[in-house]
Amino acid sequence: MTGTESTVANEPVTPRHPAPEPEPIEEDAFARFSPAPEENPGRLRHLARRTWRVVVHEWALAAYVSLALAVIMTWPTAWYARFTIPQDTGDPTLQAWQMAWSGHSLKTNIGQLWNSNSFYPEPYSFAFSDTLLGYSPAGLFGTGMQAALVRYNVMYILLHALAFFGAYVLARQLGSGKTGAAVAGAAFAYAPWRLAQAGHMHIMSTGGIALALAMLARGHGFSLRGGYDPDKRKPGWALAGWLVAAWQVSLGFGIGLPFAYVVAAIVLVSLVFWFVYRYRNGAHRPFGWKLFSADLVGGVVFAAVGGLMALPYLKVVELHPYAQRSEAELSWYSPPALGFFTSPAQDLLWGQAHSGARETLGWAAGETSLLPGFVLYGLAIAGLILSVWTLRQRLLLFAGVVLSVVLAMGTQFFGGRPGYLWLYDVLPGWDAIRTPGRLVVWTTLLLALLAAGAVTAFVEQAKQIAVERVPSRPHPMLRLATFLPLALVLIEGLNITEHPVVPQQPAAMAAAQGPLLVLPSDPLMDMKVMLWSTDRFEPIVNGNSGFQPQSLGEIRELTKNFPDQASVDRLRQIGVKTVVVLKEEAKGSPYEAALTASGDGLGLQRTETADAVTFTLS
Repeated sequence: MTGTESTVANEPVTPRHPAPEPEPIEEDAFARFSPAPEENPGRLRHLARRTWRVVVHEWALAAYVSLALAVIMTWPTAWYARFTIPQDTGDPTLQAWQMAWSGHSLKTNIGQLWNSNSFYPEPYSFAFSDTLLGYSPAGLFGTGMQAALVRYNVMYILLHALAFFGAYVLARQLGSGKTGAAVAGAAFAYAPWRLAQAGHMHIMSTGGIALALAMLARGHGFSLRGGYDPDKRKPGWALAGWLVAAWQVSLGFGIGLPFAYVVAAIVLVSLVFWFVYRYRNGAHRPFGWKLFSADLVGGVVFAAVGGLMALPYLKVVELHPYAQRSEAELSWYSPPALGFFTSPAQDLLWGQAHSGARETLGWAAGETSLLPGFVLYGLAIAGLILSVWTLRQRLLLFAGVVLSVVLAMGTQFFGGRPGYLWLYDVLPGWDAIRTPGRLVVWTTLLLALLAAGAVTAFVEQAKQIAVERVPSRPHPMLRLATFLPLALVLIEGLNITEHPVVPQQPAAMAAAQGPLLVLPSDPLMDMKVMLWSTDRFEPIVNGNSGFQPQSLGEIRELTKNFPDQASVDRLRQIGVKTVVVLKEEAKGSPYEAALTASGDGLGLQRTETADAVTFTLS
C-alpha cells in the first residue's frame, strides 16, 4: 500500500480544462497611451557639435574679428551714428542720399530709379555719379534724414569689415598662414591713403574685389602654394565669386570698371594656362561641365550687370557730351611718385609730419596722397627675399605692383603714354575715370599679398624654432613677435577723421511743395539739400555730383537776382512751384537780397518764417 500510494502521489496531474494562451499584444497598443519618445540624444549632440563648428569656424572667427576691428578703427562713427557723418558734410551727405534714393525707388517705383528727385527736371540724374546701387537694399529700412545718416554710418563701418575679411580669405586661399592673412587684411582695409577717401564710399568699398577673387580661386581649385588642383574644384564657390564680382561692379565704375578689366584679363590668362595644362596632361582631368556651367552663368550675370549699369551713363554722355573727362582734367588728379610716400592729413601717425609734402601736391592732395603704409612697404620688400611664395610668384606680384603704380600715376608717368592714357585711348569706358590715383587699390592688394607671404614664412620658422626649443629664443616671445607686423600695420591706419554734426532740415523746406529750389545753391550746399529731401523725396532743382549739367549752372546764376522777372519766368518754365531762401545760409551770399524782396508784381506769394523766406509761384 505504501508503495502504491507513493506511485500515485508522484504522477503528474493533468488539468481537465487547460488555460488559454494569452493573445498577442499589438505593437502600438502601449504606444497609444504612453508619452512620445524623446528624440535621440545622440542626434541632438551631433547637431550641436555641427552648429558649434560653424560658429567657431575660421571664417566665422575672421568675420567677428573684422567687425570688431572695424568698429574700433572707425570710432566714434558707431557712437554718433544718428547725428554725425565721417569726414565732412559734403560728399558723404550726397552718398547718404544715394542709398536713400535707391531704396526709395525699390519700394515705390523701380522704373524711375535713374530719374532721381534731384537736378530737376534733368533726366537720368542718378547716373551723374557712381550710385552705390549695390547698397540699395539698405535703403529699404527707415525713412528720412536720421535714417539716412544711420544707414550711411553702418555701411561705412561694414565696408571696412568687408575689406579686411575679403583680403584675409584671399590670402588664406592663396596659401598664406592665418597671421599673414590678418596682416594682408589689415593692410588692405586700413591703408593710410584710404583716410583721404573717407568721404568717398564708392572708393572705399573694395572688399568685394578681394572676396570675389578668393571665391573664384577656391571654386577653380587654385592657390599660389598648391597651384591648380582639379580635385579641389567647387562650382558653387565659383558661381558665388561671379555674383560677388557683379555686386562689386554695381557699387560704381570708379573702382568697378578697372576690376572688370582685371577679371577679364584673369579669365583670358587662365584659359591659356588651362589649355596648356590639358594639352600636357591629356583629357584625364577635364574642366568639368558643372564648373563650366557655373562660370558660364556667373560670367553672363557679371557682364549683364556691367552692361545694364552702363546704359544710363551712356545716355548721360549722349545728352551732355561735355561730361566726358578730358586729358587736361586727368592731369589735375595724377599723382607724382612722391604721392605714394605721402600720408593724408587724417592719419594719426604721419598726417602732421607729411604736411609739407602735401603742400607740394597742390589742391588735389586729397586724391594724390596715396601712402599704402611704410610698414607694408617694408614687409613687401621682405617678402621678395623670404616668403612662402615661389620666386616666380614673388616676381609676378612685384611686377603687378610696378604696373599698378605706373598706371596710377596717370599723366605724371612720361605724359601717360605709355601708361594710363593708352588705356584711356583703347578700353571702352576708361575715359570716364578722372582720378588715376585710385588704382592704388591694386597696389595695396598686391603689396599685402607679398607681405602675407613674408609674415607666413616668419611664423612658420618661429614655430619650427619653438618645436626645437632653442633656449635663447623663448617660445612665448616668438609667438608675440609674430603679431608685431599686424600691430604695426594697424597703428599706421589709426585716424583722426572728423565727425561733424549734420545740420537738420529747415522747417520751411519740410513744408514746401515741390518741385522746389532751395537758395543759396552751390555744390556744397546742394548736397545737404539732397540729404534733407529724403523725408518726402520732393523734386528739387538742387543737386551735386561728379558732373554738373549746364542747366543747373544757368539757374544758379539767374537766381542770384531772384526774385526778378527773368528768374521767375525761367523757374515757371521748368515747373518750379516753390523757392525757399534760407536766412542764415543766404547772409553774405549773392542770394541775400531775396530775404528782403517782396516779389510784388511777379505773381509770388511771400511767407516768412524763423529760418527762411518762402516764395510760392502761382
